[in-house]
Amino acid sequence: MARVNYELQLKELKNEMMLLGSMIENVIHGTIQALVKQDVEKAEKIANGDEEINHQVRVIEQKCYSLLLRQQPIARDLRAVSAALKMITDMERIGDHGADISELTIAMSHETYPEDIHLIEKIAKETAVMLIEAVDAFAEQDREKAEGVIARDDLIDELFMKVKRSIAKTIKTSDTNAMTELDLLMVAKYFERIGDHATNIAEWVLFSITGEFPIS
Repeated sequence: MARVNYELQLKELKNEMMLLGSMIENVIHGTIQALVKQDVEKAEKIANGDEEINHQVRVIEQKCYSLLLRQQPIARDLRAVSAALKMITDMERIGDHGADISELTIAMSHETYPEDIHLIEKIAKETAVMLIEAVDAFAEQDREKAEGVIARDDLIDELFMKVKRSIAKTIKTSDTNAMTELDLLMVAKYFERIGDHATNIAEWVLFSITGEFPIS
């Protein structure tokens, strides 16, 4: 009976993790849409809506600690629970960055975007793919998918540098609003950080599968 209860709690933990992953994915997709369409209402909802994510993080923390303290999980399960505790920290930070981007979206809502917005939309969509793949890798315990997320981080870094160079050139050579350009640079930086957090999640997925600690 104890083993059945233990397996049930592990399954519940996985389901709660998937729910949190889904919530984070929705935030990032909403963040991108609000930014591109300059949708203030959606941006405000995201900027003020991180309480649900924070609550879900606390729910998962409690489940993890309950498993660790009461069930004394075996090696592989111990890795999964430990990895989950690390992953939810990154997921929470992704939600925070979504709120940060949404606040900048609101600040830029009356400005005309320069051409750089297309590059930023590209980096945003690439980070969204990384996040989805990282969450799927956890759900499926898919080593290859997790490794693919980690490899993709180099592309995000390249795109960010491209955005940075484009914005610097635009500020120098055109009449555009320099403050809007700088706000867009901050948006790109937040998306780059989201990519870093997705990479961290994928690294902890690998740890849960292989037992090897992430390098970074």
